[in-house]
Amino acid sequence: MVLLSGGLDSATALGIARAEGFETHALTVFYGQRHAAEIEAARTVAKMLGAAQHVELSLDLRRFGGSALTADFDVPKDRPADDMAHGIPITYVPARNSIFLAMALGWAEVLQAFDIFVGVNALDYSGYPDCRPEFIAAFESLANVATKAGVEGTGRFRIHAPLIDLSKAEIIKRGAALGVDYGVTSSCYDPDPESHAACGRCDSCQLRARGFAEASVPDPTRYSHGR
Repeated sequence: MVLLSGGLDSATALGIARAEGFETHALTVFYGQRHAAEIEAARTVAKMLGAAQHVELSLDLRRFGGSALTADFDVPKDRPADDMAHGIPITYVPARNSIFLAMALGWAEVLQAFDIFVGVNALDYSGYPDCRPEFIAAFESLANVATKAGVEGTGRFRIHAPLIDLSKAEIIKRGAALGVDYGVTSSCYDPDPESHAACGRCDSCQLRARGFAEASVPDPTRYSHGR
């Protein structure tokens, strides 16, 4: 089971799961995010990386708001690296990874798929609390006490976070070696609504661009201002 957003990290996680010999089932959640271009990217990535199934679920987190990705707040632009390294930004969506992993866990239990991959990263992660090792370990413990399979001992769930200790450059190098086509992925928090070109200025775009530069890998991202 792979949580697939359509972004760089989740595409790499899917590539790693496939390389490790798993039959992959991809789950994409449309949660009302303003950067819905990533949904189309997820469809392309799932096909290109040979997912056995790709399920899209809709859950409108705009009803709660509380984030620049789900409410009418401005997405921060042009923030210095020092600012991105401290604090939790307004692009944090409350409890998002808890919600997504719960959905993945439900489908995984039905499929008797006890390995769940998620592309969270604790280095270049913009300060999100649900991208840390502590969160992954806590959710894995929850998964094994909150399911029939876990209680009856018919299987033990494992949450795989293969990117958690990698820099963005290391992630890109790993994915490139596995044949992941980053040109079809979408990471921008505020893409052009018509062309879906990346803004190049939000935290996600800056981290992505810096990762390609540090990895010495050509950046295939299509930017709205021709970066």
